[in-house]
Amino acid sequence: MSITSMTLRVPNEIAPSIRHAAESAGMSVNAYIVQAARRAATLDAAQQLAALGLGQDLAGEGDSL
Repeated sequence: MSITSMTLRVPNEIAPSIRHAAESAGMSVNAYIVQAARRAATLDAAQQLAALGLGQDLAGEGDSL
């Protein structure tokens, strides 16, 4: 896996909650933010497929988009 460095600017008022959530999850802040970004990207892709009417074709039994 290749890695790209990015600069992330986070508002001061949410930085402590991000740090706390990462610590509570036993993760580094970087890993926590990468996981959140992956989840958001997956959800966005699923919503785009659903908007195209493809959600039902791709859903497994008991799954929904």
